[in-house]
Amino acid sequence: MTHAALKIIRSEHAALSAMLRSLLLLLAQHRKGSTLPDFTALRAMLFYLEEFPEKRHHRMESELLFPKLRARTPLARPLLDHLDGDHACGERKIRELEHALTGFEMLGEPRREAFEKAVAGYVDFYLSHMSLEEREILPLAEKVLTPDDWAQLDAAFLANEDPLTGAPPPIDYAALFTRIVNLVPAPIGLGA
Repeated sequence: MTHAALKIIRSEHAALSAMLRSLLLLLAQHRKGSTLPDFTALRAMLFYLEEFPEKRHHRMESELLFPKLRARTPLARPLLDHLDGDHACGERKIRELEHALTGFEMLGEPRREAFEKAVAGYVDFYLSHMSLEEREILPLAEKVLTPDDWAQLDAAFLANEDPLTGAPPPIDYAALFTRIVNLVPAPIGLGA
């Protein structure tokens, strides 16, 4: 049986991966062309990464999914603690990226490399984090959680879907989603 919560987590991870890879591609495209990127587009993308994953997606995992797993099996506790630690430092990492972006925007070319390295490090960190969740945590959840656990998780995750996954955007995210899609160039774009 496929649970809505797992489907949503995986589709949110796919949307996040697309956003992260789009950041890298956008920066590479501008480096290759020796042009400055659209700082408004970069700022919107970073705002999305802070706003949805950090404040909604991670919260759902850390406050709902992970405690249910801890209650059902002690085997995953060290891994769940590691993932919770990743979630806890995510906002700090976004702030560091925002600072590096401001430096690049205000000071120009001398700050390009520092920003690009910060983005590459963040993307590596985040992709590794999501891969660990999908490889270890989600299969474990399928094995050990009860039907009642899944009913609760499915209801909570269905109420919290990410607009970048194709779900209708919550009112407060509709404008952000539209802005990002309109700002990012077509070959890199995130789709409709």
